[in-house]
Amino acid sequence: MTKKKRENLGVALEIDGLEEKLAQCQRDLEAVRDRLDHAEMTPEARRSLEKEKSSLMSKASHYEKELRLLRRENRKNMLLSVAIFVLLSLVYVCWTM
Repeated sequence: MTKKKRENLGVALEIDGLEEKLAQCQRDLEAVRDRLDHAEMTPEARRSLEKEKSSLMSKASHYEKELRLLRRENRKNMLLSVAIFVLLSLVYVCWTM
């Protein structure tokens, strides 16, 4: 996903969308695997399904990498929020004493 597109969406929404895409990709991959295992087909049809399987596996791998990056970014944002909250809490406590 491009940097510009990320700026418009929250990280959590991006994660949700990417998880849905990954789940759909995995369902499609499972369907292709089932067709490869159970169907009698021509060598050309088998090559086509193998190509589709390879493409889906590549796409799933890309989605998983992107999810790892987004989750890392989400953790950093959460830690920054907690640090700011703690800092503001300390300032408040010192101010009111």
